[in-house]
Amino acid sequence: MALVSASLCLVLAALFYFADPPQSLTASAPAAVPAAADWGLSFPTEGESPVGNVSAEDLAQYNAYYLGDTSQKVLYLTFDCGYENGYTEAILDALKKHSAPAAFFVVGHMVESAPDIVRRMAEEGHIVGNHTFHHPDMSSISDLTSFQKELTDLETLYQETTGRPLSKFYRPPQGKYSEENLKQAQQLGYTTVFWSLAYVDWNTDAQPSAEEAYAKLLPRIHDGAIVLLHSTSATNAAILDDLLTKWEEMGYTFAPLTQLPGLS
Repeated sequence: MALVSASLCLVLAALFYFADPPQSLTASAPAAVPAAADWGLSFPTEGESPVGNVSAEDLAQYNAYYLGDTSQKVLYLTFDCGYENGYTEAILDALKKHSAPAAFFVVGHMVESAPDIVRRMAEEGHIVGNHTFHHPDMSSISDLTSFQKELTDLETLYQETTGRPLSKFYRPPQGKYSEENLKQAQQLGYTTVFWSLAYVDWNTDAQPSAEEAYAKLLPRIHDGAIVLLHSTSATNAAILDDLLTKWEEMGYTFAPLTQLPGLS
C-alpha cells in the first residue's frame, strides 16, 4: 500500500504514542490482578528486578510476563512500532550487528505503511508481535468478540503482507490491561508481554539525549529484563549499537521471547 503522508504520520504519532506511559513509577506492593489498570513499576534497588503493580506469579496464571529468567544475565529486547518515521532500519542494523534477537510489537498502520520493513523484521529472525490493529485502550473492551477482532484483524493483515503467521505474543497498547483482557488473550492462545525496563523515548518532539538515555537504561538493567523501547525514537536509533555493546560488556546476552521461562 502507498505510504501515508507525513502529516498523517504526525497525527498517528500523537494517537499511538503521546498517550503511552513509558512506565509508571509507583511505590505500591504487587497486588492481585486488578479489574483494570495501567502497567506500573517501582525500582527499590538499583540493578535488581523492579516490582510490578502485579506480581510475576499472579501474571503467570494468565501466561503473562514482565520479567524473564532472573537467574541468568539475559535480556529480552522488545520494540513497540506504531508507525515508521525513519529509524527502524537503523535499529535493525544494530540488532543484526550484535546478532541480537528482538520482538517488534506492530499495529495495523505499521504493517500497511511500511511492509518492507515489517518483512525485514521477520526475514532477519525477529519476532513480530501483536500490538492490536488500531491501538485502542483494550482494558475498556470487555467482550471477547471485540477483543479478538483487534488481534485477528492484525493477524490477517500481517499474513497477507508477509506470507507468514503472526506470532502469539501480545502487548497491551499503552500498558492498559485488565484481568479479563489477560484471560481473553490466554484463551486466544497469546502470551501477554509487559516490560521491566523502559524510559521516556516515545515523545518524538522531546527526545532524550544519549546521556539521559544511558542514565535510565544502564543503572536499572537487571537479570531477566524485558526491555521496552520505541522504534520511533531517534535517540534509540543513534545509541542502540553502543547500548548493546555496553550491556554486553556488563555480561549480558540477548534472548528471544520464545525462551521466556515456563512458556506454555
